[in-house]
Amino acid sequence: MSKTSTPAAADIAPHTPPVFGKPDSGLRRRIYTIIFEADTSTGKYFDVLLVALILLSIVVVILDSVPSVAGPFKNPLTVLEWTFTLLFTAEYIARLCCVRQPWRYATSFFGVIDLISVLPTYFALLVPEASAFLDIRILRLLRIFRIFKLTLYINEYLHLGRALRASGRKILVFLSVVVMAVLILGTVMYVVEGPEHGFTSIPMAMYWATVTMTTVGYGDLTPQTNLGRLIASFMMLLGWGVLAVPTGIVTAEMTSQRMNRKPTTRTCPSCLSEGHEPDAQYCKDCGESLPDYEYDKSSG
Repeated sequence: MSKTSTPAAADIAPHTPPVFGKPDSGLRRRIYTIIFEADTSTGKYFDVLLVALILLSIVVVILDSVPSVAGPFKNPLTVLEWTFTLLFTAEYIARLCCVRQPWRYATSFFGVIDLISVLPTYFALLVPEASAFLDIRILRLLRIFRIFKLTLYINEYLHLGRALRASGRKILVFLSVVVMAVLILGTVMYVVEGPEHGFTSIPMAMYWATVTMTTVGYGDLTPQTNLGRLIASFMMLLGWGVLAVPTGIVTAEMTSQRMNRKPTTRTCPSCLSEGHEPDAQYCKDCGESLPDYEYDKSSG
């Protein structure tokens, strides 16, 4: 791309103010690069460590719900929970300090998730009498929201999300064909079997068709006539092929995207969207001018 060319979005809004993005220089910029971008070796180590802490904190939540474990190991589990809470609190504060507009990040989706992941522990400390009205373990379930933070640090989530969006129309057409097949074959089964064999209505027969086509097979409704069993056999075989189609559509789209572009975690300083090309000069979403790409040349 020529340096003199600009995208249409930039022409429309060439002076878009930064939302809560990357500082221009200094320590805050360095911290921002480590926390929000994962193309440097330090950023990669930070992300791996953070993913490990998130998974370990969820393991602690799960173990705390098992009476045989929570009883004898109550004190160690409490220490671990507070350790994770303090670490995630420090991370949350660091994110607020390194962005240019902290309030915008605090009110963003993942900013809210970061806050929710640490609040229940503090709430239990500050308001212990609340357990008389509401078991505090219900609030602790909110800590499971930490798992949503994994989508920030595992790049495969971004690939899958883009592939699903690109395959949306194909999958919608496929699902419409499946719905028509369920409607037609369910209606046929309603006519063939009838209420005396449990197929009391077309919706009930469609329920049976859905269970059969997805190869779940609850067995609460079964065809009794030879023709009904023949139709059921056909639907079972059809179900095998049906289940493979969405996987093939998404896999083909992911392969196509991987061959056509080199994804990065390069972040726009304005809207914080990721995945820009290494040589891109403008954000593909908002048109904001992108800073020079920073990457670890030693990692190849």
